[in-house]
Amino acid sequence: MRPSDRHDSAAFLAQQPALDVQAADWLVRRQDGLDDREEAAFQQWLAASAAHAAAYAQLARAWDGLDALPNTTIARLRPVPASKAAPSPPRLAWLMQLCQPMRLAGAAVVCAVLAGWQYWLHQPVYSASFASARGEQLTVELPDGSTLRLDTATRADVTLYRQRREVRLPEGQALLTVAPDKTRPFEVLAGPVRVTVLGTRFSVRHTHSGLYGDGANVQVEHGIVRVAGNGAPLVLTAGQAVRSDAAGKLGALTNATPEDALLWREGRAHFNNTPLRVALAEFERYGPTHLRLGDAAVGELRLNGSFKLREVASFRRALPQVLPLRLHEEGGSTVITAAP
Repeated sequence: MRPSDRHDSAAFLAQQPALDVQAADWLVRRQDGLDDREEAAFQQWLAASAAHAAAYAQLARAWDGLDALPNTTIARLRPVPASKAAPSPPRLAWLMQLCQPMRLAGAAVVCAVLAGWQYWLHQPVYSASFASARGEQLTVELPDGSTLRLDTATRADVTLYRQRREVRLPEGQALLTVAPDKTRPFEVLAGPVRVTVLGTRFSVRHTHSGLYGDGANVQVEHGIVRVAGNGAPLVLTAGQAVRSDAAGKLGALTNATPEDALLWREGRAHFNNTPLRVALAEFERYGPTHLRLGDAAVGELRLNGSFKLREVASFRRALPQVLPLRLHEEGGSTVITAAP
């Protein structure tokens, strides 16, 4: 090994996390074979910290998975310039040849493999954004077999990686039927909360108006999900739901009926002691209502009942019958005021 090569390897290792370098050194030494004393030292190093064991396991997985890397990625890991490189032997063989002569160079190569492996794992294999218009619902099938059903005025950003699947829900509501894949957890990021599943059917809502305000709402129909926000995470099973506030603080688990899950898919909403201003905002998600509150006090009146969100005319007719209100036309809008 030339002094310049030794210097390059040492300089590279100096830039890597110390724990990764230690794990790489042990991996190279174990490839060469350890005697009983060295094996005992290795086991002692593993047992000294959970971080040691995790670092070594991660590096070993990357090493074992080297054949899955594309040739272009492998080429970038070679420690010699392409102009001076000899014809390529099989990918694992050339790395083993480099590791055998000297532990310094071997550790540098193993760390480079880890960096390349992690880079490759974190590259998306699929990425797309979907959006439903105001008043429409949209169903999307993903390449992994999962499906998304988007409620009105909803946007979902989908990214599939080799080791995980991710959906970001910046606005709206969606029903997710997740294809089981234990090797790739499915995560949904909805405002302040993160929902993690392996395979299930659940709905997530994160809107800035209407019911639930700026928080998020998660309801599970089948399977199990883990919901993390600001505080201790919660595990939900079928028939359970949880809400968060805008800061991600999770509320108590509640029971959810199948009828609750069907409401928005049928374009309906159930108002239970809901402020009128919130009910109007929920209708506005589906389209312009041309309804306007005459004053703030009217908006705080409490509304109960189930309504079809696309039938604004029926809702307008029902308002004076269920609340002490008066409606009159003004400038192209219907103004809602308190009844005399």
